[in-house]
Order: sequence, then structure tokens, then C-alpha cells
Amino acid sequence: MKTSGGSEAAKRRAGESAAATVDDGDVVGLGTGSTAAHAIRRLGERIDGGLDVRGVPTSFASRELAADCEIPLLDLDEAIGPDAPGIDVAIDGADQVAVGRGDDPSAGPLIKGGGAAHAREKLVDAAADRFLVVADPAKEVSVLDRSVPVEVLPAGRSVVAEAVRAAGGEPTLRRAERKDGPVVTDNGNLVLDCAFGEISAPSRLATTLSETPGVVDHGLFVGLADEVHVGTESTVRVLTR
Repeated sequence: MKTSGGSEAAKRRAGESAAATVDDGDVVGLGTGSTAAHAIRRLGERIDGGLDVRGVPTSFASRELAADCEIPLLDLDEAIGPDAPGIDVAIDGADQVAVGRGDDPSAGPLIKGGGAAHAREKLVDAAADRFLVVADPAKEVSVLDRSVPVEVLPAGRSVVAEAVRAAGGEPTLRRAERKDGPVVTDNGNLVLDCAFGEISAPSRLATTLSETPGVVDHGLFVGLADEVHVGTESTVRVLTR
């Protein structure tokens, strides 16, 4: 259930803008998706120019791209813990970003998980000192209303589906696009795309989903983004919370 959106030029500007904030010696969380891929490629170019960084990938796809770009990699458990370097900054995309309107727009909660990597993405993004979201204008909304991806244990699929309905949502098992059967995450689990309509209280819904037995993680990222780099055809807007 990947999202379509803005032009490649807009995505590239967003990704490269976030990559430009990375400092020598940083450990960088490497997000998943087409916009985050531009940030990974730009970091590879900066490494060719002498930048010393290490990356923590959030998915098989981001690991493969980072390896192609010759970015030295750490596993999450190598980056976090006693005597570990930590994660200085994470750069990741989003399927929707709630943006405050008016003279001083700000970054709000996100929906992620179009690529079914949101559980690992949240681990890395939450562990980082700074979390930068990269997006194009098509991802900006005033109120989140996209279906929320929920990664579930296979044995808990029916139980979680009933809990989602009790919370006012309609769950749909995500099907694979090029093979028969459901999407299986890098963690070996299933994904329910849960439609709630307009989400007026994302924090409350996030808590409800997190507390549901059988849920591994969900695609609501509330209070995590420090900046959103929105690429356009000619420039980049940086929103802060």
C-alpha cells in the first residue's frame, strides 16, 4: 500500500535537504521509501567526498541501498546500549503528515507504513536524538485520514481486527501485489490497513492500538518528528514542532 505523490524532483530535494544536516561522525537512521532513498544516495555521495558516518537501516530495502552506496552499517543493537554510539539523527519518509496551518505552520503526527517497515522504523526513529521526516507536498494534510497500517502477529490477526472494529476502524488484510497471499513484513508478521476516517485524536488512537494484544506496532508516529523537510519543485520548506 505504498503511496504515490509528488515528483521525483520534489522528493529528491527533501531527501538531500535532510542529508545535508548530517555531521561528520554521526550515526544515521536510514529510513525506507522513495524519498528516504534520495537521502541515502546523497549520504553515499558525501561519504565519497570524505564524510565519516555510519548508518542504521530500518528495512531490508534500506540496508541493500545503503550497501550499494557504500555506507558503513550498524545493526540497531550495535548502536544502542552501554558503550554504544547511539543514533544522532534518523531520516525517514511518511505517508501523511499533519501540518499546522496559518502564519507559522508546524509538523505534527505522521502516518507511516506504506512499505510495511513501520515497526523497525519506529524503533530507529524513536531512538534517534533527532528525527527528520522527508516528504513532498502531497503528503501534507490538516487532519490525518489515511488508513493506519498495523503490524500483527499472524495468530492474532482476528483478535486485532475485532479490537480495531471496536475502536471505530475497518481493518483490511494487506495483500501482496506480485504474488498470491498477504504481505509479510521483514519481521515475519502480517499487516492490517485500518481505516478510521479523520483521526481527530491520534495520540489516543495510538495508545489504543499499542495496548491491543497481538499488535506488534502501528503506523501512527505521534510526538516523534523534530523536523519535516518538504521538497517542492523549486525549494524546500522545513517545518518544526
